[in-house]
Amino acid sequence: MGEEEDEDIRKELKELSAKIDRLEETLTKISAPYSDLVGYLAKFQNISQSYFKLLDLYDKHGSLSPEIIIPGLKDPISKDIIVILFNKKEQNISQITEELKKRRGTASRRIVREKLKALEEQDVVVCKEGTKTKKYSISPEVVEKWSQLLYLPK
Repeated sequence: MGEEEDEDIRKELKELSAKIDRLEETLTKISAPYSDLVGYLAKFQNISQSYFKLLDLYDKHGSLSPEIIIPGLKDPISKDIIVILFNKKEQNISQITEELKKRRGTASRRIVREKLKALEEQDVVVCKEGTKTKKYSISPEVVEKWSQLLYLPK
């Protein structure tokens, strides 16, 4: 083989290499929408799983209530307090008592305080000391259990 033939082969290899690079680039561009579609399908699958999980829980328990994730929660006042805190995030004793009065027709700050203390001891509720009042909310562990139960993304 002569120098001229070696040069021709090098030139052909460079051209072939450039064609392969363009082909890879084109394939990447073409496949991008499909990878997006796969991501959307995965999200849809997660949402549909959550939906069917909710339906199943509702069918088994008749509602989506706190005792599903807090099995030892038998007291109706404590259940209502948990539902209030799930719906309203942070609340002080007065706010919880007022909401409880709306739900039950009657409520006592003393009883609410006792129930909150018991729920706090069970690590269901956490208390955040403010400058003037204590604010209560659902513990992060309970929120995490609820999210896992419903297959909710973090």
